Amino acid sequence: MKKILTYYSIEKEYIYKGFIAGIDEAGRGPLAGPVVAAAVILQDKLLSKSGINDSKKLKENEREKLFDIIRKKSLSYSFGLIDNEIIDKINILQATQTAMKKAVESLNIKPDHLLVDGNYFNEFGIPYTTIIKGDSKSISIAAASIIAKVVRDRWMVDVADKFFPVYGFAKHKGYATKEHYRAIEKYGICPLHRKSFLKNTEYNKISVNGDFNQNLFMNCIK
Repeated sequence: MKKILTYYSIEKEYIYKGFIAGIDEAGRGPLAGPVVAAAVILQDKLLSKSGINDSKKLKENEREKLFDIIRKKSLSYSFGLIDNEIIDKINILQATQTAMKKAVESLNIKPDHLLVDGNYFNEFGIPYTTIIKGDSKSISIAAASIIAKVVRDRWMVDVADKFFPVYGFAKHKGYATKEHYRAIEKYGICPLHRKSFLKNTEYNKISVNGDFNQNLFMNCIK
């Protein structure tokens, strides 16, 4: 079945405003790990035939390839990561909004308008438009979804799985799989689990492989 790709149909409505940044996130639903948001400003139509699409509709190798293309050929891209401890303090919705704000503020170019996936956004001084299922309607949002997904997946492999291998984070990326639940039942939760998502689960002190530091995420994009 031929894939339906995301093109610039939405961007054409806003391009007169100036620089348009697409915003999306990855990791709202998992039981462990951070939520990551990304912001991307694409070159005008340069990537319209590159295969960029909603990250959920792409295979892992396709996302990785497009991740490199977006990084090299976008006008600007950035991401924001909010760890599980902050998620537990302020809730996942507000943590996602904070990650989005960090991503936008880290862009090398200040955008004139934001296209945001979903129907909710905390305004912080830049005009924006929320778009339900925006990652399948806007190529800028689709590009952001790829950046966010790849950064988070790499973090779960390179950081989470490295320090807490018994949970299988490299495979399920912290999502609520049967394998993950079995590991939690056996070992309890670790410092990367979202306690607010697992309120009735016992916390056990488990052994850590090496000197654990959540801030190692910057290594994930190298």
